[in-house]
Amino acid sequence: MACGGRVTTDDQTHAAELDQARTTLNEAGAARLERRPWEHSGQPRSDTDLVRFAAWAGRDAHGTDPAVLAAGLRLLSSARVELDQIESGLLFAARACGMTWPQVAEALGLGSAQAAQQRLNRVLARAGDRDAEA
Repeated sequence: MACGGRVTTDDQTHAAELDQARTTLNEAGAARLERRPWEHSGQPRSDTDLVRFAAWAGRDAHGTDPAVLAAGLRLLSSARVELDQIESGLLFAARACGMTWPQVAEALGLGSAQAAQQRLNRVLARAGDRDAEA
């Protein structure tokens, strides 16, 4: 984003590329996937789901449209952002419901409570870095 909060041409181009990738994957069949219980009717597919669809579609290397795979690759960064949001939400929910850091560490397969706390800090730092870029 440009100084003063204005959207730049680069931002608009990037957003258009992401929208095109989503359209490509939805037209390739992702739009017909069953909704999950937490999804509302008419809610767009998450980029994580679209990337997973692209990977699934790519299981047949000879019959897959390269545009579908390229669209999945284009959305990887956005899907990572979604997963970071999910992870931080789960970590906060776990702590809010009374799980201790040692319990969180065990659930994550980490060796210590400190490692679990550091993981949360890294996830939050990545989100902060992305916010600073915006």
